[in-house]
Amino acid sequence: MNKKKKGYVIPEEKGVKKEKLNWFLRAITLGDRFSYQDFFDRLKKGIVDFLIVFFGVLVSFGVEQKGQSFDDRGRNIDNLINLRNEMISMQEYTQIYIEQNLWVTNMYKRLYNQWEVDNDSIFLLHDEEVTEDEGYYSPLTYYPNLDPFNPPRVVYEAIKLDGTFRFLGPYIGRIINETYDGTDLKYLMINTDREERIFVNQFNDRLSYRWVYDIEDDINLYSNYWWVKNRKYIQKDRFLRYNLYNRIELWEQIADQLSDYDQFLEKNIKIIDSVVGLKESEITLIYWCLFNCGEEYN
Repeated sequence: MNKKKKGYVIPEEKGVKKEKLNWFLRAITLGDRFSYQDFFDRLKKGIVDFLIVFFGVLVSFGVEQKGQSFDDRGRNIDNLINLRNEMISMQEYTQIYIEQNLWVTNMYKRLYNQWEVDNDSIFLLHDEEVTEDEGYYSPLTYYPNLDPFNPPRVVYEAIKLDGTFRFLGPYIGRIINETYDGTDLKYLMINTDREERIFVNQFNDRLSYRWVYDIEDDINLYSNYWWVKNRKYIQKDRFLRYNLYNRIELWEQIADQLSDYDQFLEKNIKIIDSVVGLKESEITLIYWCLFNCGEEYN
Protein backbone atom coordinates (compact mmCIF):
# COMPACT_ATOMS: atom_id res chain seq x y z
CA MET A 1 0.00 0.00 0.00
CA ASN A 2 1.30 3.41 -0.93
CA LYS A 3 1.31 5.50 2.26
CA LYS A 4 1.98 8.72 0.32
CA LYS A 5 -1.31 8.60 -1.53
CA LYS A 6 -3.71 11.49 -1.04
CA GLY A 7 -5.89 11.38 2.13
CA TYR A 8 -3.44 9.34 4.28
CA VAL A 9 -1.67 11.28 7.11
CA ILE A 10 1.74 10.01 8.24
CA PRO A 11 2.03 10.30 12.06
CA GLU A 12 4.99 12.20 13.38
CA GLU A 13 7.62 9.91 14.90
CA LYS A 14 8.13 10.43 18.66
CA GLY A 15 11.42 10.97 20.38
CA VAL A 16 14.86 12.13 19.42
CA LYS A 17 17.06 10.41 16.91
CA LYS A 18 19.73 8.23 18.52
CA GLU A 19 22.50 10.06 16.66
CA LYS A 20 21.70 13.30 18.53
CA LEU A 21 21.95 11.72 22.01
CA ASN A 22 24.93 11.66 24.37
CA TRP A 23 26.77 8.38 25.04
CA PHE A 24 24.76 7.50 28.16
CA LEU A 25 21.34 7.91 26.54
CA ARG A 26 22.55 6.03 23.47
CA ALA A 27 23.59 3.14 25.74
CA ILE A 28 20.13 2.79 27.29
CA THR A 29 18.12 3.50 24.10
CA LEU A 30 16.38 0.65 22.31
CA GLY A 31 15.79 1.29 18.61
CA ASP A 32 16.84 4.39 16.65
CA ARG A 33 14.95 7.04 18.66
CA PHE A 34 14.88 8.04 22.36
CA SER A 35 11.65 8.93 24.18
CA TYR A 36 11.45 10.07 27.80
CA GLN A 37 7.96 8.62 28.11
CA ASP A 38 9.12 5.26 26.87
CA PHE A 39 12.17 5.38 29.17
CA PHE A 40 10.10 6.05 32.30
CA ASP A 41 7.56 3.40 31.32
CA ARG A 42 10.32 0.83 31.04
CA LEU A 43 11.88 2.07 34.29
CA LYS A 44 8.61 1.67 36.21
CA LYS A 45 8.11 -1.80 34.77
CA GLY A 46 11.65 -2.77 35.81
CA ILE A 47 11.09 -1.51 39.35
CA VAL A 48 7.82 -3.42 39.65
CA ASP A 49 9.45 -6.60 38.34
CA PHE A 50 12.33 -6.17 40.79
CA LEU A 51 9.97 -5.67 43.77
CA ILE A 52 7.99 -8.76 42.80
CA VAL A 53 11.13 -10.87 42.69
CA PHE A 54 12.55 -9.28 45.85
CA PHE A 55 9.47 -9.82 47.98
CA GLY A 56 9.04 -13.30 46.55
CA VAL A 57 12.54 -14.21 47.68
CA LEU A 58 11.94 -12.54 51.04
CA VAL A 59 8.73 -14.46 51.68
CA SER A 60 10.35 -17.72 50.59
CA PHE A 61 13.25 -17.09 52.96
CA GLY A 62 10.83 -16.35 55.80
CA VAL A 63 8.89 -19.55 55.16
CA GLU A 64 12.13 -21.49 55.04
CA GLN A 65 13.26 -19.97 58.33
CA LYS A 66 9.92 -20.81 59.94
CA GLY A 67 10.22 -24.35 58.64
CA GLN A 68 13.75 -24.61 59.99
CA SER A 69 12.57 -23.28 63.34
CA PHE A 70 9.78 -25.85 63.36
CA ASP A 71 12.26 -28.64 62.56
CA ASP A 72 14.58 -27.42 65.35
CA ARG A 73 11.66 -27.50 67.78
CA GLY A 74 10.93 -31.08 66.78
CA ARG A 75 14.57 -32.09 67.22
CA ASN A 76 14.68 -30.40 70.64
CA ILE A 77 11.69 -32.46 71.76
CA ASP A 78 13.37 -35.63 70.49
CA ASN A 79 16.52 -34.71 72.44
CA LEU A 80 14.52 -34.06 75.60
CA ILE A 81 12.65 -37.35 75.26
CA ASN A 82 15.90 -39.26 74.74
CA LEU A 83 17.51 -37.50 77.71
CA ARG A 84 14.49 -38.20 79.91
CA ASN A 85 14.58 -41.89 78.97
CA GLU A 86 18.29 -42.06 79.68
CA MET A 87 17.76 -40.34 83.04
CA ILE A 88 15.18 -43.03 83.86
CA SER A 89 17.83 -45.64 83.01
CA MET A 90 20.28 -43.75 85.24
CA GLN A 91 17.82 -43.91 88.11
CA GLU A 92 17.27 -47.64 87.61
CA TYR A 93 21.05 -48.14 87.59
CA THR A 94 21.36 -46.02 90.76
CA GLN A 95 18.68 -47.99 92.61
CA ILE A 96 20.36 -51.30 91.72
CA TYR A 97 23.69 -49.88 92.89
CA ILE A 98 22.05 -48.80 96.17
CA GLU A 99 20.96 -52.39 96.84
CA GLN A 100 24.38 -53.79 95.97
CA ASN A 101 26.20 -51.24 98.12
CA LEU A 102 23.91 -52.03 101.08
CA TRP A 103 24.49 -55.78 100.67
CA VAL A 104 28.28 -55.37 100.48
CA THR A 105 28.35 -52.99 103.46
CA ASN A 106 26.30 -55.32 105.66
CA MET A 107 28.44 -58.31 104.67
CA TYR A 108 31.71 -56.63 105.67
CA LYS A 109 30.13 -55.18 108.81
CA ARG A 110 29.35 -58.72 109.95
CA LEU A 111 32.96 -59.65 109.33
CA TYR A 112 34.28 -56.61 111.18
CA ASN A 113 31.97 -57.08 114.17
CA GLN A 114 33.13 -60.67 114.73
CA TRP A 115 36.81 -59.95 114.07
CA GLU A 116 37.99 -60.71 117.61
CA VAL A 117 35.83 -63.79 118.23
CA ASP A 118 37.89 -66.87 119.02
CA ASN A 119 36.71 -69.12 116.22
CA ASP A 120 38.64 -70.73 113.38
CA SER A 121 35.94 -69.88 110.85
CA ILE A 122 35.82 -66.23 111.92
CA PHE A 123 36.62 -65.03 108.39
CA LEU A 124 34.00 -67.23 106.77
CA LEU A 125 30.35 -66.38 106.22
CA HIS A 126 27.51 -68.60 105.08
CA ASP A 127 25.19 -67.89 102.16
CA GLU A 128 22.55 -70.32 100.93
CA GLU A 129 23.02 -69.07 97.38
CA VAL A 130 26.68 -70.11 97.36
CA THR A 131 26.90 -73.60 95.87
CA GLU A 132 30.53 -74.42 96.68
CA ASP A 133 32.08 -75.32 100.05
CA GLU A 134 28.67 -75.98 101.58
CA GLY A 135 27.75 -72.31 101.19
CA TYR A 136 30.76 -70.89 103.05
CA TYR A 137 33.01 -68.18 101.67
CA SER A 138 35.35 -65.43 102.88
CA PRO A 139 34.37 -61.82 102.07
CA LEU A 140 38.07 -60.93 102.10
CA THR A 141 38.48 -63.07 99.01
CA TYR A 142 36.63 -60.37 97.06
CA TYR A 143 38.03 -57.42 98.98
CA PRO A 144 40.24 -56.24 96.06
CA ASN A 145 37.18 -55.96 93.77
CA LEU A 146 35.98 -52.53 92.64
CA ASP A 147 32.69 -51.45 91.11
CA PRO A 148 32.93 -47.76 90.07
CA PHE A 149 29.63 -45.94 89.77
CA ASN A 150 29.15 -45.38 86.04
CA PRO A 151 25.54 -44.73 84.95
CA PRO A 152 24.60 -44.61 81.23
CA ARG A 153 25.55 -41.30 79.53
CA VAL A 154 25.51 -42.15 75.81
CA VAL A 155 22.67 -39.80 74.81
CA TYR A 156 24.09 -36.93 76.84
CA GLU A 157 27.57 -37.31 75.34
CA ALA A 158 26.13 -37.43 71.81
CA ILE A 159 24.03 -34.28 72.27
CA LYS A 160 26.92 -32.48 73.95
CA LEU A 161 29.16 -33.44 71.04
CA ASP A 162 26.89 -32.02 68.33
CA GLY A 163 26.43 -28.76 70.26
CA THR A 164 22.60 -28.71 70.37
CA PHE A 165 22.40 -28.03 74.11
CA ARG A 166 22.14 -24.33 73.38
CA PHE A 167 18.69 -24.93 71.85
CA LEU A 168 17.30 -26.41 75.07
CA GLY A 169 17.27 -23.08 76.92
CA PRO A 170 19.29 -22.04 79.99
CA TYR A 171 16.94 -23.57 82.60
CA ILE A 172 16.69 -27.01 81.02
CA GLY A 173 20.35 -26.92 80.03
CA ARG A 174 21.32 -26.28 83.65
CA ILE A 175 19.19 -29.19 84.90
CA ILE A 176 20.70 -31.56 82.34
CA ASN A 177 24.23 -30.39 83.11
CA GLU A 178 23.76 -30.79 86.88
CA THR A 179 22.33 -34.28 86.35
CA TYR A 180 25.17 -35.53 84.15
CA ASP A 181 28.14 -33.35 85.13
CA GLY A 182 27.15 -31.98 88.53
CA THR A 183 29.09 -32.32 91.76
CA ASP A 184 26.77 -35.04 93.15
CA LEU A 185 27.60 -37.44 90.32
CA LYS A 186 31.28 -36.48 90.26
CA TYR A 187 31.72 -37.22 93.99
CA LEU A 188 29.96 -40.56 93.56
CA MET A 189 32.24 -41.53 90.69
CA ILE A 190 35.35 -40.40 92.60
CA ASN A 191 34.41 -42.15 95.86
CA THR A 192 33.53 -45.45 94.18
CA ASP A 193 36.70 -45.44 92.11
CA ARG A 194 39.68 -43.34 93.15
CA GLU A 195 38.96 -43.19 96.90
CA GLU A 196 37.98 -46.83 97.20
CA ARG A 197 40.99 -47.87 95.16
CA ILE A 198 43.21 -46.46 97.94
CA PHE A 199 41.96 -49.14 100.37
CA VAL A 200 42.30 -51.86 97.74
CA ASN A 201 45.89 -50.83 97.00
CA GLN A 202 46.70 -50.83 100.71
CA PHE A 203 45.26 -54.33 101.05
CA ASN A 204 47.28 -55.60 98.08
CA ASP A 205 50.42 -53.96 99.40
CA ARG A 206 49.84 -55.62 102.78
CA LEU A 207 49.69 -59.01 101.11
CA SER A 208 52.73 -58.34 98.92
CA TYR A 209 55.05 -56.77 101.50
CA ARG A 210 53.96 -58.37 104.77
CA TRP A 211 51.80 -61.49 104.52
CA VAL A 212 54.02 -63.24 101.94
CA TYR A 213 56.93 -63.04 104.41
CA ASP A 214 55.05 -63.86 107.61
CA ILE A 215 52.77 -66.66 106.40
CA GLU A 216 54.63 -69.86 105.57
CA ASP A 217 52.28 -71.35 102.97
CA ASP A 218 51.31 -69.67 99.71
CA ILE A 219 48.74 -66.89 99.77
CA ASN A 220 45.46 -68.35 98.49
CA LEU A 221 42.54 -66.02 99.09
CA TYR A 222 40.12 -68.41 97.33
CA SER A 223 40.68 -71.28 99.75
CA ASN A 224 38.43 -71.47 102.81
CA TYR A 225 40.94 -73.79 104.44
CA TRP A 226 43.64 -71.12 104.06
CA TRP A 227 41.49 -68.58 105.95
CA VAL A 228 40.83 -71.10 108.73
CA LYS A 229 44.49 -72.09 109.02
CA ASN A 230 45.81 -68.50 109.16
CA ARG A 231 42.94 -66.82 110.98
CA LYS A 232 44.94 -66.06 114.19
CA TYR A 233 47.64 -64.24 112.22
CA ILE A 234 45.04 -62.23 110.27
CA GLN A 235 43.12 -61.36 113.45
CA LYS A 236 46.28 -59.75 114.81
CA ASP A 237 46.70 -57.60 111.70
CA ARG A 238 45.27 -54.36 113.03
CA PHE A 239 46.28 -52.49 109.89
CA LEU A 240 43.91 -54.64 107.82
CA ARG A 241 41.13 -54.24 110.36
CA TYR A 242 41.56 -50.47 110.34
CA ASN A 243 41.55 -50.51 106.54
CA LEU A 244 38.24 -52.40 106.58
CA TYR A 245 36.79 -49.98 109.14
CA ASN A 246 37.59 -46.98 106.93
CA ARG A 247 36.25 -48.66 103.80
CA ILE A 248 32.97 -49.45 105.55
CA GLU A 249 32.71 -45.77 106.51
CA LEU A 250 33.27 -44.85 102.86
CA TRP A 251 30.53 -47.26 101.76
CA GLU A 252 28.12 -45.67 104.25
CA GLN A 253 29.01 -42.23 102.91
CA ILE A 254 28.44 -43.51 99.37
CA ALA A 255 25.03 -44.84 100.47
CA ASP A 256 23.96 -41.34 101.54
CA GLN A 257 25.23 -39.87 98.26
CA LEU A 258 23.39 -42.53 96.26
CA SER A 259 20.14 -41.78 98.08
CA ASP A 260 20.49 -38.05 97.44
CA TYR A 261 21.32 -38.62 93.77
CA ASP A 262 18.33 -40.94 93.38
CA GLN A 263 16.02 -38.22 94.72
CA PHE A 264 17.75 -35.64 92.52
CA LEU A 265 17.12 -37.81 89.46
CA GLU A 266 13.48 -38.31 90.44
CA LYS A 267 12.92 -34.56 90.66
CA ASN A 268 14.68 -33.77 87.38
CA ILE A 269 12.89 -36.54 85.48
CA LYS A 270 9.55 -35.01 86.50
CA ILE A 271 10.70 -31.56 85.37
CA ILE A 272 11.89 -32.82 81.97
CA ASP A 273 8.72 -34.88 81.58
CA SER A 274 6.52 -31.81 82.16
CA VAL A 275 8.59 -29.77 79.69
CA VAL A 276 8.27 -32.52 77.07
CA GLY A 277 4.49 -32.55 77.57
CA LEU A 278 4.31 -28.77 77.18
CA LYS A 279 6.44 -28.70 74.04
CA GLU A 280 4.50 -31.59 72.48
CA SER A 281 1.26 -29.64 73.04
CA GLU A 282 2.87 -26.65 71.28
CA ILE A 283 3.72 -28.86 68.29
CA THR A 284 0.14 -30.18 68.24
CA LEU A 285 -1.21 -26.61 68.25
CA ILE A 286 1.08 -25.60 65.38
CA TYR A 287 -0.01 -28.59 63.31
CA TRP A 288 -3.65 -27.79 64.05
CA CYS A 289 -3.20 -24.19 62.90
CA LEU A 290 -1.40 -25.24 59.73
CA PHE A 291 -4.32 -27.42 58.67
CA ASN A 292 -7.29 -25.57 60.16
CA CYS A 293 -6.60 -21.87 60.66
CA GLY A 294 -7.16 -21.07 56.97
CA GLU A 295 -10.36 -23.07 56.49
CA GLU A 296 -12.65 -20.19 57.45
CA TYR A 297 -11.37 -18.21 54.48
CA ASN A 298 -11.90 -21.02 51.96
